[in-house]
Parts: sequence; structure tokens; C-alpha cells
Amino acid sequence: MSKILVIGDSCTDLFQYGRCERLSPEAPVPIFLTTHLTTSGGMAINVLENVRSLGVDCKLITNDLRPSKTRYVEEQSNQMVIRVDTNDTIEPIEWEALDGINFDEYDAVIISDYNKGYLYEEHIQFISKRHDLVFLDSKKQLGDWIEDVDFIKINKKEFLNNWKDPSKFKGDLIVTLGKDGADLNKLKRFSVEHNHDVRDLSGAGDTFIASLVVKYIETKDIKESIKFANKCSAWVVTQKGVVAVNPKKI
Repeated sequence: MSKILVIGDSCTDLFQYGRCERLSPEAPVPIFLTTHLTTSGGMAINVLENVRSLGVDCKLITNDLRPSKTRYVEEQSNQMVIRVDTNDTIEPIEWEALDGINFDEYDAVIISDYNKGYLYEEHIQFISKRHDLVFLDSKKQLGDWIEDVDFIKINKKEFLNNWKDPSKFKGDLIVTLGKDGADLNKLKRFSVEHNHDVRDLSGAGDTFIASLVVKYIETKDIKESIKFANKCSAWVVTQKGVVAVNPKKI
């Protein structure tokens, strides 16, 4: 049975749903009347949940003390009014914890780096040198420290802003493009097969990396894996909040 290791920053995602029916008399802002709250694990935890929902065993190494992201959402339109983040900085992983990992137990490693402080560049270098199938999803400015990573997945904005010289990277680069699908190595585009009504983009990148790796372990075909990841992430954006992909729905 396949097994995946996820390492990275985690948070708590809260969605406070409510109604905005009038403006405040004190300032030109809407009054938000709360109706219900949903809570789930986000970032690396969401990657873990997506891997597990696709039927693959998975272990997570992450921070215990977690920041929170609270989104205030108007429930009828599903429009976000504001997002409030707390405790945004995470303490770094201890080197002893990394040294204690038996990387041979896992078929692949996913580094889910939201650049909140849990993983330094040196940590990612260490991980990448100790396993022969490492997938990186990072918000950091990318440099020579990613040379031993096998696959990098980033979105278009991150690619344009966070990478000065991608030509030195020897692995495979996947750039996600939202409704337009994903590019592989800037040479081949994989479009989303069907148009979907987007309700919430939260967590779609986590679903993409999780489903990409699950499919790659099964097929060893990165093109088929990108197609599958497109399907999975296209489905989750039709749902409210942060959810794991349901394989019966794609």
C-alpha cells in the first residue's frame, strides 16, 4: 500500500457565515449578522485530508500551535467580506524531528510550505536530499536551494513574483492557472475539461498538489497526474469553504 509524507505549515480555517442587510450608522461599512461557523484544518492539514480522501495512507509532520484564518462570508452570495488572520508566524521545526524521520517508509514526500516560518530553506534542502521523489509547493522566493526537488507546483502569480531564474531548475515545473488549467515546464498546457461554477477558491492548491502526487504514485505519468489534479481542484472550488476532494464526484 502506498504511503505519502506531508511536511509543512498548518493553520485553522474558520468560515463565519452571515448576512449583510444594512450599513452601520457609525461608518460606511456593512453590519455583519452571524448565522453559523465552520472550522477545519488548513494548509498542510488540508493536503493530508485530500491525500487520505483519495484512499492513500498519509502522515503529517506540522506545527502544533496553529494560526487561524477567519473568513467572514455573506451566506447568500458566498462573497467574503473580510479575512482576519491571527498568530501568523509559526515556530520552525526542530532539526531533531527531521533527523528522526525514516524517509524510506514513504513513496513520496510533499513539502507544503506556506512560508509562515515552519520550514527554512535549509530544512527543504535536507528533506530533498533524503528522498528520491519530493514535490514542493512553496510561497518562498525560489533559488538554488530547490535543486534536489523533483517536482515544483506553484501558481502563476507565485511563478512571476517568486522565481528569478527558473532555467536552472532540473526537475519538472507545474504552474497552475486557475480556470485555465496548468502548464508543464512552460511547454504543454493542460486545460480544465469542463467549466465549473466557482463558489470558493480556498484550499484548491492543496487539493491540486495532493491529487497530483497520488496519481503520480499510481501511474508514474506526470501528464495524466496533472489532468487528474485539474479535475479534483476544479470540483473543490464548487464547494463552500475548505473541503477535501470527494473521488465519487469527479
